[in-house]
Amino acid sequence: MKFIITGRNIEVTPGLRSAVEEKIGKLERYFTSDVTVYVTLNVQKDLQKIEVTIPVKGRIIRAEESSTDMYVSIDLVEEIIERQLKKYKTKLTSNIQKDISYFSPEYLADEDLEEEQSGVKIVRTKKFGVKPMDPEEACVQMELLGHSFYMFSNSETDEVNVVYRRKDGTYGLIEPEFD
Repeated sequence: MKFIITGRNIEVTPGLRSAVEEKIGKLERYFTSDVTVYVTLNVQKDLQKIEVTIPVKGRIIRAEESSTDMYVSIDLVEEIIERQLKKYKTKLTSNIQKDISYFSPEYLADEDLEEEQSGVKIVRTKKFGVKPMDPEEACVQMELLGHSFYMFSNSETDEVNVVYRRKDGTYGLIEPEFD
């Protein structure tokens, strides 16, 4: 694994660098050696935040965690990514996708991980009329419903879009892109 570690409002000391490489390096058994891990350490007031991004063949494995201590945040984010990988393995083995070339054979052969099936079960299906509207109107509808996202037909592009509320209170728009 290759690490690219950056710091925002914090200097990446050799101690922090070794803590990240040691903790996140434990995930090395899941990947081949040519995978790059992007780590961003960020300090904002009393919060010590770490963001870890691992791009893998058209997918992104990503986690972030905050606490009052950067070393605690590093420990927590490693556990989150490991949990994500256990769920992801179930999908890999059931779909036999090309993504497996990025993962080590030991990870794919580990029988213990297969026990943790994702168990995705749809318990409710909703149908609703989709009327054309602009993204601003969709944000208003989302707020009226009290949801964190809202799917709508964009009157400007005639495509299905999604607006969502971001953690900082702003809004985002997802537009489809077909290859």
